[in-house]
Amino acid sequence: MTELSISLLPETPADDAAIERLIARTFGPGRYARTAFRLRENNPHRHDLSFTASIGTMLVGSVRMTPILIGTVPALLLGPLTVEPPFRSHGIGRRLVERALEAAKALAQGEGAARLVLLVGDEPYYGRMGFQRVPRGQVSLPGPVDPARVLVCPLDATPMDAVRGPVRRAFAPAAVQESA
Repeated sequence: MTELSISLLPETPADDAAIERLIARTFGPGRYARTAFRLRENNPHRHDLSFTASIGTMLVGSVRMTPILIGTVPALLLGPLTVEPPFRSHGIGRRLVERALEAAKALAQGEGAARLVLLVGDEPYYGRMGFQRVPRGQVSLPGPVDPARVLVCPLDATPMDAVRGPVRRAFAPAAVQESA
């Protein structure tokens, strides 16, 4: 098998339309009913922590990070993670997640910085990248979700005991959005 030459780049506002088309193709209209979508709706994602994957000039994948709060703990919501179907099983999704986690960890030291990343997804896939299941009943999301799919990855030494409370939107400072 030939190794694909994949470029991972920080997302820019110019990527938005192509990413939205990719998300629409891969998730369909049902994406609007998902609980994670409710947290992202009207809550701008962080371009500086979101990445694209391209082969040549063709966008083949994307991952986004959106600021949230878990109780009073600043966090990030990972997703959507999407890869064009013909390019799945090439490690593109894993590489995108790892790159986004590296960027988030680099910023985890500052005051008010996100201390962990939350997602709703498959533990066997995301567990390889440092995500672990949130103990049942510690967090509540603004809609139905299978508790076994609520996963978190610490960005610092935040203990799992601190991961408790309602998960809600946290709006990013405008300066961060514009710096991308």
